[in-house]
Amino acid sequence: MKIRIKGNSIRIRVTKSEVERLGREGCVEEHTSFMDNRFIYALQCSGGIHELSAAYCGNKITVFVPTSFAEEWSRNDLVGCSAQMQLNEKESLFLLLEKDFACLDNTLEDQSDNYSNPGKTC
Repeated sequence: MKIRIKGNSIRIRVTKSEVERLGREGCVEEHTSFMDNRFIYALQCSGGIHELSAAYCGNKITVFVPTSFAEEWSRNDLVGCSAQMQLNEKESLFLLLEKDFACLDNTLEDQSDNYSNPGKTC
């Protein structure tokens, strides 16, 4: 799972096995260690929602995913989903969850669990 944060937006990309685990187990979690602390980011299924939402508590960002979406996601061609979460009268948080596609250029990153890039031509 990869996370990208820029301003008031959070973008998460997930591999094939992570999409399957989210649908099967209802949760996927990663962390980055900083000396004595950890920054944790997670996807958590929730049956009571119809779009993405998020919470931040105790060095952990949790993006809540509708259970119905997560259960079907590994079996369909949808790239992902997004939502604009209203924080207050003036601010909102953009959330984007998408399948991670293999890069078209050379990279040292392991991409064996990524989805085939639809831009790739044979």
